[in-house]
Amino acid sequence: MNEPAMIEICDLQKSFATPGGTITVLQNINLKICAGERVAVVGTSGAGKTTLMHILGGLDRPTAGQILFEGQSLFALRGGNLDAFRNQTVGFVFQFHQLLPEFSALENVMMPLLIGRVARSAAATQATEVLREVGLGHRLSHKPGALSGGEQQRVAIARALVREPRLLLADEPTGNLDSKTSEEIMGLLNQLHRTRGLTMVIVTHNDQLAASLDRVLRIEDGLLARDILN
Repeated sequence: MNEPAMIEICDLQKSFATPGGTITVLQNINLKICAGERVAVVGTSGAGKTTLMHILGGLDRPTAGQILFEGQSLFALRGGNLDAFRNQTVGFVFQFHQLLPEFSALENVMMPLLIGRVARSAAATQATEVLREVGLGHRLSHKPGALSGGEQQRVAIARALVREPRLLLADEPTGNLDSKTSEEIMGLLNQLHRTRGLTMVIVTHNDQLAASLDRVLRIEDGLLARDILN
């Protein structure tokens, strides 16, 4: 690609030491992701997809190699600087939502702002706007247990976007949803890409979701086996 890379992955390796020996999860990964791209990461369970996402988001460190974000080494960041990168630049969406059950949808979405020391009234206003954007303006006071699976995922997406990140990392965002709800979440993600100019990396087993994105990366046995433009 001729565009400047937002993310450049260079000779990435990730291994884990176990009692039975070293397990290599990712090896020799080299690729670039441009600003505004929508990238699907596919492959069998255990292929290394989620590990790659965690490393991209600074949640895990590689054994070797590096990640460059706009030319700067991600893992040269330490402590509070790495935390700031995760909190301000990256939004995470997980398969199992990870919502706090004792709090309302509004409070769940406010949480990243409150952790970032935004005033409570401003956080409530901002969280309300994002929940309306994902179609849940009428469910602000409902706790996760009173929401459907699709609504819970919308809350999780709103929480990921409330700090206006530039990179959205999603791990199986439709993995626990029925086909109709999956299509709705796919449509929402693509709408948010258009309106917010997000760069998105989505780990998925959903072939329809993968096909709707700009590019598909297939990870097999820790290797980048295919890199296809849709």
